[in-house]
Amino acid sequence: MGRMTKAVLVLNVGSSSIKYQLLELDDGGRGERLATGLVERIGGGPDGSLTHRPASGKPYELERAFDDHEQALDAVLAAFREAGPDLDRISLTAVGHRVVHGGSEFTRATVLDDAVLERIRSLIPLAPLHNPANLTGIEVARRAFPSVPQVAVFDTAFHQTLPEPAFTYAVPREWRERYAVRRYGFHGTSHGYVSRRAAEFLGRPLGETNTIVLHLGNGASVSAVEGGRSVDTSMGLTPLEGLVMGTRSGDLDPAVPAYLQRVAGLDAADVDRVLNHDSGLLGLAGSNDLRDVKKAAAQGDSGARLAIDVYCHRIRKYVGAYYAVLGRVDAIVFTAGVGENDPQTRALSLSGLERLGIAIDPDRNESAERGERYISPVGAEVAVLVIPTDEEIEIARQALAAA
Repeated sequence: MGRMTKAVLVLNVGSSSIKYQLLELDDGGRGERLATGLVERIGGGPDGSLTHRPASGKPYELERAFDDHEQALDAVLAAFREAGPDLDRISLTAVGHRVVHGGSEFTRATVLDDAVLERIRSLIPLAPLHNPANLTGIEVARRAFPSVPQVAVFDTAFHQTLPEPAFTYAVPREWRERYAVRRYGFHGTSHGYVSRRAAEFLGRPLGETNTIVLHLGNGASVSAVEGGRSVDTSMGLTPLEGLVMGTRSGDLDPAVPAYLQRVAGLDAADVDRVLNHDSGLLGLAGSNDLRDVKKAAAQGDSGARLAIDVYCHRIRKYVGAYYAVLGRVDAIVFTAGVGENDPQTRALSLSGLERLGIAIDPDRNESAERGERYISPVGAEVAVLVIPTDEEIEIARQALAAA
């Protein structure tokens, strides 16, 4: 009997872009990419672009203005017709949508209908930069594929297992109950996928495996995962809290905005914009790309050297804190762009933690090997792993399960 497969279109719609993948999954959740693509500069004038890459055949490229997301998605569908694969022939089983904020209400992937859309729309105050774009993509896709189940997969859902002491801020009850001020956490799709793959790599049952997952990209977060359940995470009400990121400050004294209002005349919106878009590595070293920061540090730039030290110090501090939260750690896992590809950052982030059973083998860490791998010494008390994340296949799996 032939292998049964189902096709899922995964859409990640931002304010000015659409990233997408067409995946074919078998009953065991193993997937094959049939096409990937990116539309950029939607609503940004005449310089829009679309790049569509089928697994077989030549890439399809288009440069033109995309006035809105509907035009952009129409162009994506035209690219499938022009360069393949043929969506009509494949027969989609589901469309999976990344949605950044699901609040405390959405704890798993959810099939979309009008009522669910309204509930997501009510969460816009918690994610004003992200949820509106996600909703636009959903609405356009529902019109384009009216008979195909549409499924929302939430960045926050994996972290809804946080215990109350971990998600509660010490603020007045009215803020917590009326305005939903609490820790939500983000990058949950990645943290969930990577923690599960780490347990499989170690050959351990997920329910008996404790991991600290370090998702290090332009956005960065860390989670403590106990037996497959998130029990603490660094991002909070918004993605601003926690680690130093490309343009975000991470942890900061909450009094800083009021102080800057007094001494610099900056209002709350000014400070919020700077902390989200002009801080982090960019604020410390003038670039949000860690590769550029490392080059500058190698040339003697003291600001770049400091940026690297602050970045790695913050990671090390969270690793120690989450070790305490978990009590026993089976693995520390690096993932995402920096985590998967930067041996120097991995080594600096875990230096000095040998008393906790945490060490990195220099040869393994510097190896050109890719994929899932150990970078800790043979026989180490705590395994240190690199596990490439795959958020698209995780969204596809969750969409199929919900549909």
